[in-house]
Amino acid sequence: MSSILVIDDDLDICLLLEKYLSKHGFDVSTSFSGGSALENISKKMPDIILSDFRLQDMLGSDLLKEIKSKNPSVPVIIMTGYSDVRTAVNIMKLGAFDYVTKPLLPEEILLTLRRALASVKTEDATQAKEATKNNLPKDNIQKTKYVFGNSPVFNLILKQIDLVAPTNYSVIIYGESGSGKESVANEIHNRSSRAAKPFVAIDCGSLSRELAASELFGHEKGSFTGAHNQKTGSFELANGGTVFLDEIGNLSYDIQVALLRVVQERKMRRVGGLKDIELDVRIIVASNERLSEAARKGKFREDLYHRFNEFSIEVPALRNRQEDILMFALFFLKKTNEELNKAVSGFSEEVKTIFLNYYWPGNLRELNNVIKRSTLLTSGSIVEISALPPEIINYKGYHIDGEENAGSDKISSDAEKDPLKRNHDFSIKHASIDAEYELISEALKKCNHNKSKAARLLKIDRKTLYNKMKQYNDLKNGG
Repeated sequence: MSSILVIDDDLDICLLLEKYLSKHGFDVSTSFSGGSALENISKKMPDIILSDFRLQDMLGSDLLKEIKSKNPSVPVIIMTGYSDVRTAVNIMKLGAFDYVTKPLLPEEILLTLRRALASVKTEDATQAKEATKNNLPKDNIQKTKYVFGNSPVFNLILKQIDLVAPTNYSVIIYGESGSGKESVANEIHNRSSRAAKPFVAIDCGSLSRELAASELFGHEKGSFTGAHNQKTGSFELANGGTVFLDEIGNLSYDIQVALLRVVQERKMRRVGGLKDIELDVRIIVASNERLSEAARKGKFREDLYHRFNEFSIEVPALRNRQEDILMFALFFLKKTNEELNKAVSGFSEEVKTIFLNYYWPGNLRELNNVIKRSTLLTSGSIVEISALPPEIINYKGYHIDGEENAGSDKISSDAEKDPLKRNHDFSIKHASIDAEYELISEALKKCNHNKSKAARLLKIDRKTLYNKMKQYNDLKNGG
């Protein structure tokens, strides 16, 4: 019997989930706060965790980091409202397995839980097989199947992959979260002479500052409190193959210094170790922000950036390669049909139109989740509009043809002079947008354009402020 911990400060939800999941063979325990959940986890780690995103004492992102620091392999599923979907997409970068949206559908939760448990079993089996073949410990070995698009822009990416794969060049892959950066890295590895060796992917965004060195380079027994056994790090595991460092910009400065030595000298030393270990690894990194800009701001070492910048690939957002959207939707539909034992054949014309016009902030990951949910709700042979989440149906945003710049430091000067000088009609909706704009502009001025302070003054999070600033720039550009 698999154990599950349900975390929600709504007592009714905890009781309902406990009753429902117990009937389906789960050993269920509940916690009504993040603090009590961490206490329970410290006593006994469950097989799977289902947590609300907004708890009274902490956010799901903070709770997730704590959980992953204790056990990186335990699947964590986040429950969230539709208004928090973008946040939920971002939290998956920190290591969440998936998210489910409220109002909760019992069948969807059950399906997601079973997929999470199945993924753990599959990953364990795959890692064991790879470890045996390569005479390596099974930790951190990842193998994933991917699908690629047919759009001209993605065909260009495939040509770039063919060009760089046979070399030993380091590669920087740029793209938004969920756009498929890891699939590109894996394809570079698979088309290289290192294909028979390990491909080890590390999400730098989920590495705590204290444990990053141990995860990347390993440690010797007794090298620090809690180091009860020797640990082989990800670089050593990947020796002969490829290391993929996702969201490289999240690494702390001291880890960047250690990484620079690895890149320059092709050798490393475990934490607490006394001897160097020779390395033969190819390094591919990914980021959703320009490393050159991060280096200019002092957030990333410039010398490390230049070491990595031997070749770069841009992975466009899903909204910027419309030719691929329906192909990916059908691919995800086929996978979901297999999971649910269904025979849904396609999508109505209305659904196709909505898919092509939606912004897809979560890119392929979000599209996959929408397909899974809508297929579950479909009783006929095709997915109808009624099966889609409200946020997709009611989306009235502005389609973006260029590169996303959600981190823009400044709203355009033209818009500052005249916020109504944009390519849209004077509707009530746009009047409310302009009122928001004026309020945010005033807050930024009061805080000397310090966005963190402005966000606190406005009582919104920093990401929401970035998104709203992005929206105003899009309107100004005629979005």
